[in-house]
Amino acid sequence: MLTRSALILTAALLGSLATAQTTPPTTAPQVTAPQQTAEQAAAQARDLAEQARRTYPRGSASIDQVLWKQAADAAEQAVQLAPGNADFLKLRAQIYTEVGFWRQAELAWAAYFRAVPTAAGSAEARAAAAVQYNLGYAAYTRNQPDQAARFFASCLELDAQNVDCATWAARTALEAGNYPQAQTLYARALQLRPGDKTLTYFQNLAQNAGRYGPAATRAFSRAYVELDAGRKAAALAGFQEAARTAPNFAEAWREAGRLALDLGNAQAALTAYQGAAALPGATASDRYNLALAQEGQQYGLKTVQTFRNAYAKYTAGDRAVAEAGFLDATRQNPQYAKAWAWLGRVRYEARNYAGAAEAYGQAVQLDPGDKSSAYFLRLAQQGK
Repeated sequence: MLTRSALILTAALLGSLATAQTTPPTTAPQVTAPQQTAEQAAAQARDLAEQARRTYPRGSASIDQVLWKQAADAAEQAVQLAPGNADFLKLRAQIYTEVGFWRQAELAWAAYFRAVPTAAGSAEARAAAAVQYNLGYAAYTRNQPDQAARFFASCLELDAQNVDCATWAARTALEAGNYPQAQTLYARALQLRPGDKTLTYFQNLAQNAGRYGPAATRAFSRAYVELDAGRKAAALAGFQEAARTAPNFAEAWREAGRLALDLGNAQAALTAYQGAAALPGATASDRYNLALAQEGQQYGLKTVQTFRNAYAKYTAGDRAVAEAGFLDATRQNPQYAKAWAWLGRVRYEARNYAGAAEAYGQAVQLDPGDKSSAYFLRLAQQGK
């Protein structure tokens, strides 16, 4: 048991400890950093943007890159500190435009134009128009044509010379079935880019689209976009859809056929060129490609294309290259009698009678009814 003296001492110690815990420690006074001014924030934004341009590869600017994000934040701070300053508003809009942050760029340019009304066609209006174009194209790829059309129209209001916006405004009008407007817009685009083959092609399509209907026209147009992007399988499916929807759509059949040949799809090429060749306006090219597809389905497209390339060399007088091509075709498909016959012919004309006899012999074996090959086989065997 503690004595009374010990209790008094303990109480005194506890009291001292309590006093020490409740008495605030002496600290140095807080120093508050001076608040950044709007001018300083804008200068920082410009410096960071310049650093970003030097640091990142040309054309790669993105809001996700640290320096660009910091530049945008600094520009935002400058605008917050001086909301009516046109230079700061424009700086913010320019940074968002450069990094492709299109929605923020649109809002930023709108704020700038409220502060400084700007004439259409000015440098600032052209930059804002580019933003509208990118928003429109994004909406188009999301399959939101009405929204895309509004963006393209806004783009042309800001910059009447923007050929990309005229082109895509025409495309959205075409796909919507508004053919007179599409023709007007394609004519406008061609004034800005005279002689452009794609614009001329689609202007003609707009003139004829009423015969095909909106569904087929839209499928065709979308397929063309897929083709431009290098997505050939998707493009082929789109052209096929357009042709099925409007069997009188000759260009849809032709585009499907050309693409099918390029992809080595003999059956799809055959179907497409049968469709094209059946129309009143069928061309010699349609019939040629139909024969190519038919032969390709039997012997393989690559083999037939190799043979035809060799034949083109033969008619051009390049017999050595032609012989190599005919031989290659027989190797790709040894059942291809025509390739053997022409290999025999080019060898016979070169007076390589043994080689000619070998080739003609294969041709006759595969096609006993080939009287021409049988005749030259006998001559080659006789060495004359």
